[in-house]
Amino acid sequence: MTALASIILGAALLVWPAFVNGYPLVFSDTGAFLHQTLGPLMIWDKPWIYGPIMHAAHWRSTLWLPLAAQGLAVSHLVWLVARCCGGTGPGRHLLLCAALALTTAPFSVALLMPDVLAPVVVLALGLLGFAEERLSRGERLWLSLLAMLAIASHLSHLPVAGLLVWLVVLLRRALAPTLRVAVPLLGAVLLLLATNLAGHGRLALSPHGATFLLARLVADGPGARTIAAECPGAGWYLCAWAGRLPAHSDDFLWAPDSPVNRDASGAPRFLGGALLAPEAGTIVWRTLQREPLAVLGQGFANGVRQFVTAGAGDTLGNQHLDVTVARMLALGFGSTEQRRFAASRQARSELAELAVPLAWLHTAGLLVGGVVLLWSLARPGLDPATRGLVLAVLVGVAANALATGALSGVNPRYQARIAWLLPMMALVLALPRPRPLAADPTPRPEVARSAMQPRSADKKPAAG
Repeated sequence: MTALASIILGAALLVWPAFVNGYPLVFSDTGAFLHQTLGPLMIWDKPWIYGPIMHAAHWRSTLWLPLAAQGLAVSHLVWLVARCCGGTGPGRHLLLCAALALTTAPFSVALLMPDVLAPVVVLALGLLGFAEERLSRGERLWLSLLAMLAIASHLSHLPVAGLLVWLVVLLRRALAPTLRVAVPLLGAVLLLLATNLAGHGRLALSPHGATFLLARLVADGPGARTIAAECPGAGWYLCAWAGRLPAHSDDFLWAPDSPVNRDASGAPRFLGGALLAPEAGTIVWRTLQREPLAVLGQGFANGVRQFVTAGAGDTLGNQHLDVTVARMLALGFGSTEQRRFAASRQARSELAELAVPLAWLHTAGLLVGGVVLLWSLARPGLDPATRGLVLAVLVGVAANALATGALSGVNPRYQARIAWLLPMMALVLALPRPRPLAADPTPRPEVARSAMQPRSADKKPAAG
């Protein structure tokens, strides 16, 4: 069996829930990402990145094509990680993907959402930062492009990528590897600035992101206390709801009768989240001035809760899919594709029970994987590139929890999308190595040099 064939078969293993469902897994937000190109519409609360990526794959034919692209990209990344950590082969890769099929990974890889790109950020930057000497020039270019798009696809990926860049700076202490991980982050920032300027007329990373921050602060308490303390004197729109704001961030943002979506007279507010953003920014800043320690403490507590909250079942239902995904399929796809979705188990509300028997395996895999990785760091003889990738996974998983928990809210999906990297790296370390590292199919002269020490001035740096 060739490497390409095993990567393709590995991709099929990593998207198996879609085959059971009879259609790619979707979420209500999938409809919004489809709307970004089918409408077309620059959705106020989402970067204009994942929608165009998905369109480039489906081109109004079938959503099975972007699903295939996601599976292949993740399978290839797993292949590269295993190869750079000591070697791989077709059989070993299939065994690794079969084991990952029992984790939370397939429920993210088979889901048409930017969730799949959170682990892509960690693996791509980890490879570029710690194992670049074991990659070909073409592989480095591909990982750089993939990392840039993945970082830009969701705002929570920006702080994750930023912490990974700092990890490379601290451990490598050399310019070349730092640039390799910093360039994709810089490219993502420029891409977000350009698309937001074109679509919203504002040169900003998140033109309306203050509304989400305010929702979090209101739910945690400090934001609600600021509004109660400074109203009615502040003259804010939200003063009309002082003392009776929604207690949950999702209710604040999306409930039809929330102050975001309906004014004090009961009239609906179209794009209320975007309309509220300027005032939300003011209230967020005022809250940070009034209660900085409370904001930091609650954000950290949310991040800790998110770190231990990972589950795969909350994206398998049929909530609002008829008015989101089904509507977009009717707008831009043929009748055959619409019938495929309508016949899926998810559309018929028969999919949610799929994850229930696997829940204990998911939890066990995350716990065992985390313990194995922490133990591996104390092992003598662990080569620098592998050690760097282990640290990248640990930092990436923790950073994802802090970013999503502190800035958005605790949700099982947010951590399930990336926590499977823990058992993946543990399996990479545990599986027998088929051959010595020197037999890597793309050997380079720099492999013998430490991947975590700065290069000497008298040695020629690696190409690229």
